[in-house]
Amino acid sequence: MKNTALTHIHEALGAKMLPFAGYNMPITYEGINAEHETVRTAVGVFDVSHMGEFLLSGPNALALIQKVTSNDAATLTDGRVQYSCLPNNEGGIVDDLLVYKIKDEQYLLVVNASNIDKDWDWISAHNDLGVEMKNLSDDYSLLAIQGPKAIEALQSLTSVDLSSIKYYHFEVGDFAGIENVIISATGYTGAGGFEIYCKNEEVEQIWNKVFEAGAAFGIQPIGLAARDTLRLEMGFCLYGNDINDTTSPIEAGLGWITKFNKEFSNSDNLKKQKEAGVTKKLVGFEMQERAVPRHDYEIVDQSGNPIGIVTSGTMSPSLNKGIGMGYVTIDNSSVDSEIFIRIRKKDVPAKVVKMPFYKN
Repeated sequence: MKNTALTHIHEALGAKMLPFAGYNMPITYEGINAEHETVRTAVGVFDVSHMGEFLLSGPNALALIQKVTSNDAATLTDGRVQYSCLPNNEGGIVDDLLVYKIKDEQYLLVVNASNIDKDWDWISAHNDLGVEMKNLSDDYSLLAIQGPKAIEALQSLTSVDLSSIKYYHFEVGDFAGIENVIISATGYTGAGGFEIYCKNEEVEQIWNKVFEAGAAFGIQPIGLAARDTLRLEMGFCLYGNDINDTTSPIEAGLGWITKFNKEFSNSDNLKKQKEAGVTKKLVGFEMQERAVPRHDYEIVDQSGNPIGIVTSGTMSPSLNKGIGMGYVTIDNSSVDSEIFIRIRKKDVPAKVVKMPFYKN
């Protein structure tokens, strides 16, 4: 099991550590609800250094990205980030990822920790264009500093005007005494804030200075459990739960990152699927009674007929009600449709709702 450069700090802080995607990761510190609330109202720091980073360089870097990703990376300008996915050839998704345009002929791809090797192999197999690929995953650390007080907590640490970094944009600059740090705004919590990419040997200094600067703003370390409840309240997909090798981007509601003005892996079949319509769709739902939906619970109709499966579910700390996402048949996918979640042999009523669940 791998450690991040900050594992010793998490252990010293008393974090509950568990294996996640092959890494020894902090799951909670003081408790999910308290950590969730900290991010929604103040500022919290996640160590997400387990994420993967690939640097693609050369005249054909963009062409390779266009070939393997569903979104149109040609629209990116320097300092912009794009959410995208890697479609496979069977109608599913290899992974979802972020594409950063550093400059012409240089892009950074940020991928899920559990898929680093799989993604590297997939992209490499399509690289017949001479693109230089570097896997930086083991050398770089990543902090997600999230919450409405992030700007005021962090501004003293950098000469970059943090308030000028728009959502899905980034700057490369000084941060906490370190040069050439990527400061991006692509948060996975819906609470605002930034992601800090730096080298492993720099991250402890950055962590310490972030906590010094943020002390007056109630800054706290946050574990991956609260990251999951925060992202679910926003309706953000989690790979391995809501999307995987068998779910298509069209079924997952990711048509908005699936652009057919270019050719990419399996684009012809996905285009036909979009035109013909899908038979199932990923929806959000709220429980109508006090109950917690969980991954893989069955979804049924009023007569008890199976119509789908829960992919993510939790008791929402912000809304104090059970919420979830799942695939259901098209006939049951419209907003306000009544569905039932089978929990310990009892069919508990739920209602399909428009996401995000949590509205700032």
